[in-house]
Formats: sequence, C-alpha cells, structure tokens
Amino acid sequence: MTRHKTPVTPAVRVLRGERVPFQEHPYAYEENGGTAVFARETGVEENSVIKTLVMEDETARPMIVLMHGDLEVSTKALARQIGRKSVKPCDPATANRHSGYKVGGTSPFGTRKPMPVYCEKTIMDLPLIYINGGSRGFSLSLTPGDMARVLTPTLVSVAR
Repeated sequence: MTRHKTPVTPAVRVLRGERVPFQEHPYAYEENGGTAVFARETGVEENSVIKTLVMEDETARPMIVLMHGDLEVSTKALARQIGRKSVKPCDPATANRHSGYKVGGTSPFGTRKPMPVYCEKTIMDLPLIYINGGSRGFSLSLTPGDMARVLTPTLVSVAR
C-alpha cells in the first residue's frame, strides 16, 4: 500500500500552526482543468470545491477572491461591493508573484504577501469545503468556519 506524504506547503504550515483539522486530497492535476478535474477525480460536488483567484483593483492592489468552483466572479459586482472602480484577474506571472504559488496550485493560506480575502458568502453555508493546499494536484478539506477563522475574509455576493 502506497502512503501519500503531505506536501509541507506554506498553506499546510499555516493550518497546522492554527491547529485547523484538515484532510489531504491528492489528485491527478491536469493543466487548465480547474475545479472540475478535482470534482471528477474525487466524486465531490464542484460547488463545494473552492477556487482561489488572485485579482487586482484599478491601482494594481492584489486581493484573493474565493468562489465556488462551478460559478464565476462578477468583477463589476465585486468592485462595487468593495468600493473600487474596477477589479480584474491578475495575469499568471503577477498572481504567482503576489501569492508565492503557481497558478493551478494557489492556496489562500500562507501567501507570500498579505492580501485582503473576499469570500462568496454562500460558501459559508457548505458543511465542508475543498480548497487548494498550495501545490498543483493537492487539495485540502476543512470546514468553512475554520477557513474563516484563519483568513477572516470579507463576505461578498458576487457569484454569477
């Protein structure tokens, strides 16, 4: 029997340091596969797989946005709700620089730079979430309450 060794990513270090219970979920990463691949590989609903998006406002200030895997972010609604003129996704190189993670392996925990975190409010209604553990092909499951305790996100309603 092959045992999977948990990658010791900055995300894992943060969660261990905060004494957050989590389970690890390695899976076969596919380039540009997104949350659908994880959902397919593990048999969970894609709505409970949370994508971590690195975005920036009109002044290029970065932020993290957490969204259900099967939904999109309305950047206009987000900008309006957080009092910015505009919000857009960062290009991959910029996202990597801000987060310290490669796109496809971005976790909201243990980012290189502290950034405000915005979370779609309906995520908090889920019993369990699956979120990237800081490496491509490696996700973690934990409760939304534990996620919120560590990240203290601002809740927004920006799904479409």
